Amino acid sequence: MDEYEYAIKVPKDRIAVIIGEKGEKKRELEEVLGVDVQIDSEEGDVTLSGTDAIALFTAREVIKAIARGFNPDLAKQLLKTDNVLEVISLPDYGNSKNHMIRLKGRVIGEGGRSRSTIEELAEVSISVYGKTIGVIGLAENVALAKRAIDALLPGAPHSTVYRMLERARRDMKRKNFEEFNIPTKE
Repeated sequence: MDEYEYAIKVPKDRIAVIIGEKGEKKRELEEVLGVDVQIDSEEGDVTLSGTDAIALFTAREVIKAIARGFNPDLAKQLLKTDNVLEVISLPDYGNSKNHMIRLKGRVIGEGGRSRSTIEELAEVSISVYGKTIGVIGLAENVALAKRAIDALLPGAPHSTVYRMLERARRDMKRKNFEEFNIPTKE
């Protein structure tokens, strides 16, 4: 059988989170997916190896999620095959330090309200870390959250984005009901 390998660069301050207390998170990932995880904490390199390419891809996504600011328990949502990770790069919207702070502020909102509203309406988990915004959830929900974030970053009003999310959520629910031939009120 072929041996596969992935190398991932991880911010040094996230290495301890990947390892976990007494190595428990690393060990859990190795056991659940059957992959070998080697960590160079000096350089911030994580090397994944194993014979199952799909398990390695999944492990890579979990490590990327933790590296992008998610806690390991939220990153474990990626173990479900329906869930995906989307990483949005803030430098694509502006490079200056002040602009980056403003962009993060638009997504997080006052007291985290904007972020939690998007999470609730799109049924996703969001992490704002460094120069990126990470989104985890079902593929169609992540696409919806990404649309909302892509609208917020250039300056769309929050209320407009929330209305778009509410409308899309209603449409998704209606579509799901119709698939199961359940009539909707309206």
